[in-house]
Amino acid sequence: MTATAPSQRRRTACALPLAACWDHTYAPRYLKAVRKTSPRRLRAAALAALPFISEPESWLDVGTGDAHFPEAAKELFPYTAFDGLDPTHRVLHARVAERVEEAHVGRLTDPRVTARLRTRYDVVSMFRHLEHAPDPRAELRAALAVLRPGGHLVLELPNPRSLFALLFGCCWVPQTPHGHLHPVPLRKLREELRSQGCTIVATDRRTPHVPYDLAATIALVLNLALGPVLALLGAPLVAAAWAVDLVLAPLLSLTPLSNAYRVIARKEPT
Repeated sequence: MTATAPSQRRRTACALPLAACWDHTYAPRYLKAVRKTSPRRLRAAALAALPFISEPESWLDVGTGDAHFPEAAKELFPYTAFDGLDPTHRVLHARVAERVEEAHVGRLTDPRVTARLRTRYDVVSMFRHLEHAPDPRAELRAALAVLRPGGHLVLELPNPRSLFALLFGCCWVPQTPHGHLHPVPLRKLREELRSQGCTIVATDRRTPHVPYDLAATIALVLNLALGPVLALLGAPLVAAAWAVDLVLAPLLSLTPLSNAYRVIARKEPT
């Protein structure tokens, strides 16, 4: 088990020409509850990689938190050694719980972390992580540095070109001051991966969709307008909005307007 001191998040200029860049250090509590990832969704993410990644020897999950994804993915990749990296010490508890074999505390862009993990992994995954990185381009470079030639990068991000992002604009939760640092459009991510020597092997807008947009936006507006206590009175309205999200989810997931996407890219030998 290894650990490095976590670096502090600093204000930085956006490295990619993206739609909106915000400096934040937390996500609203209600959003975490609405978007709580189920084991089924985690297994679906691992299943999406299965056709392209056959029995990898080693897999690094970046921003792993409590390492729920490695725990779910082991069902499909029983012979793979899963490691986790996270800026918090939650990954150390995940190591104790045997969800990962090695736990690394820090950021992938830390030169000490990158040097220690260089070319160690067949797969590197980042689920809802890249948009939180102060420098997405540097984060991708570091991820490719720890990949072996021919290894795969699995990325899942919110879609700033989704239906509700276009309708609500800066009121869409991932683009509010309490949202993500750098929402990355799919086109920009594909261009950046290609410029760094990768081949895109799969893109999916369907299964990563999470039905939360309308409910989370209404909850945010109520919280800002009424305060956290009085906003509880709007719980029935939020529940109704969530029902609408669930009804629209099958339709949105069939279009480019879904609220998330997944990209699998292969690092080509140079």
